[in-house]
Amino acid sequence: MTFQRRPIAVRAFDVIIRISNALSAWPTRIVPPPFRLIQIGTAFWQSRVLYLSARLDIATVLADRHLSVVDLATEVGAEPDAMQRLLRMLAAMGVFNEVEPGVWRNNKLSNPLRSDHPDSVRALILMHNSPAMSRPWFETLEQGVRSGKVPFELEHGSDLYAYMDASPEFESMFAEAMDRVEALAGDSFATEFDWSRFNRLIDVGGSRGSKAVAILKRHPNLQALVIDRPQAIMNADEYWAGREGAECLSRMRFEAGDVLTSIPAAHDNRDVYLLCAVLHGFDDDTCVKALRTVAKAAAGTGAVIVVLEMVVPHPTADLTSASFDMQMFMGTKGKERTQDEWQQIFALSGVRLIEVVSLLSLGKMQVLRPKS
Repeated sequence: MTFQRRPIAVRAFDVIIRISNALSAWPTRIVPPPFRLIQIGTAFWQSRVLYLSARLDIATVLADRHLSVVDLATEVGAEPDAMQRLLRMLAAMGVFNEVEPGVWRNNKLSNPLRSDHPDSVRALILMHNSPAMSRPWFETLEQGVRSGKVPFELEHGSDLYAYMDASPEFESMFAEAMDRVEALAGDSFATEFDWSRFNRLIDVGGSRGSKAVAILKRHPNLQALVIDRPQAIMNADEYWAGREGAECLSRMRFEAGDVLTSIPAAHDNRDVYLLCAVLHGFDDDTCVKALRTVAKAAAGTGAVIVVLEMVVPHPTADLTSASFDMQMFMGTKGKERTQDEWQQIFALSGVRLIEVVSLLSLGKMQVLRPKS
């Protein structure tokens, strides 16, 4: 019996993505090559003005109002002429609308920059463009490509997780950004997979438990145990207080653990382990080690393991998956993988793939069982 739900909707989404990827290639085909290269080479100008708009929190300040550039600049602490030029470039990118000369409002594209918007991606913009994450792209990417070493480690002298452990402010920003990934990926992981077969979700590397909460809200008979580094789950209970209903939160608890050493054992075949965007941060050997740890915890119980990750199209990657793969190279020893590469990992890890569940997002849920 399949774990896939709503297969028709998933197939329709896949068609839309294929069409979108085909259309995204048109600028390269129709724009003269020198001009297209200049467009690509200066694309960081756009990311920097978008980052500044998030830093100034312009969209949140605008809210549902129409404001003159003078009033807006006053509220965010900026100089009016500079603010007008910033907004003009953003508007040329489709972000914000100038409804009359010098009067601005939010639009469909700027609304998700609002801190109070349900689909807010402001935290993601701030995290990816923060000095800690952007300096390796500008300063040590070439050294990393030449040597094969991680640019983030070359820049900061430590890996990403050690850096977060030493920087509570960055840890908090990173956690908030990961919570907001759902604005991009949606809640398809909670709706396209049949969670009703299980009594307990063990969310390995689940941070503050945002995905566990999304699943629990839809499945009132499910319990959740979220496992992560002590720093990642610190204050998680306080974070959720008042954000979700008490009944839902009463079914979720947190425990410190390490997927590379030991995690709680499954009780029976009504347990399911979830590893969402965990393994892509690891090299192949570490992936194998992590999956062996989970397989050992699930062994002999009938519990299943779900790995939720992007699967890179083969043989030609689209720009989205290729870009995420370069981001993983910049920050970690990990990578985004093709289905064949995932299969090689599984074969070495003591698990077997029993189904791939497609989603209305870029990820896929690969359902595994320990080999007997």
